Amino acid sequence: MRDGLRVLLLVFSVWLSPTLAECVDVRGELTQGTWLRFESSNISAVRFNEQRLPLIDARLSWVGLGRDSALDNTLRVTFTDGRMCEQPIVLREREYKVSVVEGVPQRTVTPPQEDLERIRREGVLVRAAKQQVYECDACIEQLLSATQMPLTGRISGVYGSQRIYNGKPGNPHYGLDIARPTGTPVSAPVMGLVVLAEPDLYYSGGTVIIHHGYGVTSSFLHMSQVSVRVGDMVAQGDKIGEVGATGRATGPHLDWRMNFRDNRVDPNTLFSLVPAP
Repeated sequence: MRDGLRVLLLVFSVWLSPTLAECVDVRGELTQGTWLRFESSNISAVRFNEQRLPLIDARLSWVGLGRDSALDNTLRVTFTDGRMCEQPIVLREREYKVSVVEGVPQRTVTPPQEDLERIRREGVLVRAAKQQVYECDACIEQLLSATQMPLTGRISGVYGSQRIYNGKPGNPHYGLDIARPTGTPVSAPVMGLVVLAEPDLYYSGGTVIIHHGYGVTSSFLHMSQVSVRVGDMVAQGDKIGEVGATGRATGPHLDWRMNFRDNRVDPNTLFSLVPAP
């Protein structure tokens, strides 16, 4: 009887915690600041640590992780037939560069007192745009399988680097900088809804934010021209603006940033979600 119970418990533990191949397909670069994609069939719920993740068509889920996210994580998947799966997701610690930037407008490094209210007001505006509730299954499908660059060019700044502006330490850089001449067209890398379109924000200059649904947003900074309006639905490849050097910038470039909920995520890691042909 005791041996039979031991066998029963062993079978139950295998059923409860199958291997990764039996659980879900995980794609993405296993490092900090990354996008990860989870896919299977007949899924009813997905949790990453204690965070419940969005789910599309009972098969597709994802998470975007921050710059300093924990290395040891647990993925918990519940299927529609009641089965449960628990899988460790272990990330590689990421090394970030130190980036020294000279020649930015000094008022954007140490803002004068009279500019502080404007900075606060614009911060509220940007946060509100990113926190809007919006659902777009087609946007997410495209995001996780067919993202395009908003433009091509020399990469002049990378995600996560510690910034020093005019000799003063600043916050880390959370975007991907692409250097091109002023006036170069910028296109939407993924379809979505325009939730912010401002020609002259204090730090980011000409700024567009596109909501792709379920807490996923893209931001495009320092543009010389904004070509869309709030409420526009843009398709992948549509022009949204032009490269510039507005706000806190030393030369013409696009700063492309992404958020998943409150996490600032490296947009360049999206391209690791698609298997090589």
